[in-house]
Amino acid sequence: MENIFTQIRRDLHKIPELGFQEFKTQAYLLEYLESLPQTHLEIRTWETGVFVKINGLNPRKTIGYRADIDGLPIEEETGVDYLSQHEGRMHACGHDFHMSIALGLVTHFVHHPINDNLLFLFQPAEEGPGGAEPMLKTDIMQEWKPDMVIALHIAPEYPVGTIAAREGLLFANTSELFIDLTGKGGHAAYPHKTNDMIIAACSLVTQLQSIVSRNVDPLDSAVVTVGKITGGTVQNVIAEKARIEGTIRTLSPESMAKVKQRLMAIVNGIEIGYECKAAVDFGAMYHQVYNDSTLTKEFMEFADKTEGIQVIECREAMTGEDFGYMLKEIPGFMFWLGVDSSFGLHHSKLAPDERAIGSAITLLTKYIEYKGN
Repeated sequence: MENIFTQIRRDLHKIPELGFQEFKTQAYLLEYLESLPQTHLEIRTWETGVFVKINGLNPRKTIGYRADIDGLPIEEETGVDYLSQHEGRMHACGHDFHMSIALGLVTHFVHHPINDNLLFLFQPAEEGPGGAEPMLKTDIMQEWKPDMVIALHIAPEYPVGTIAAREGLLFANTSELFIDLTGKGGHAAYPHKTNDMIIAACSLVTQLQSIVSRNVDPLDSAVVTVGKITGGTVQNVIAEKARIEGTIRTLSPESMAKVKQRLMAIVNGIEIGYECKAAVDFGAMYHQVYNDSTLTKEFMEFADKTEGIQVIECREAMTGEDFGYMLKEIPGFMFWLGVDSSFGLHHSKLAPDERAIGSAITLLTKYIEYKGN
């Protein structure tokens, strides 16, 4: 059985697609789901996502399980023989693992239904622009809304057979950041006749680094990272435009608001100081992943008694995950699944250990049976 879902993972690994463009991925999922016995199964689609309901034998509640399905704009460098067939696209965050594990669970419970209903959510666009929040608002979700919801995320730093979780805050509040600066370009020999946006962008980046060190409580945590700067056209022309792209991460919604407020004040100062115009776009914003204390504690205790599983209570991370929107409305939890890779998430050489697929399917099958019978 494990080999089947390892092969499914490899099939999905070949066809990574960006958010709301997961057409081949959705088609693959539907083809597999439609090959299963349909007696207890209901399947509905939304955008490029899929809802899968398994009707229980004597339902009292509905248990939800979410798997994200999109890839990243990364050129793969793993060298595996099931390399991505989509140029500049890669499952570098483990969503191929997430889907294959979810299909393993669906397959088991289609053949061995439990008393309670199960709802599997194959969610698009986790990496952006965000699929969880709009998926929650669908009529399908309102009709089939689960009473609890579970998700996992692969963790390259932990060995296979290890899971890590914690009660309360697991992942941070996150926001994208895009700032466009527009000044006056011109000949490099006449800088006094221009407003140089390379200079303005460099000054802005430096000032943004003061937000965390001087405006956030030292006992709190926040991150303001600029990952990309673009500007200019050629070496002897002063740049009229520059663009800054980055991310903001905080451990509380209040800190996020404070960081953004301070950021806007700094940008306004750049406009005045460099006689330019600035446009700020905070892009996609993800709510914190906050695990329900009772359910998380119960799951960790259950996993700790499961043969072959080691449980670690981890610290919160500055990672962003739009599963937080689901946990905002539905009690549940997310946990880390050890996959033992020397390269981390979003790396072009990420190579998770596929033995983790069978380990996760076995653990979650037992836990869902325990919760749903």
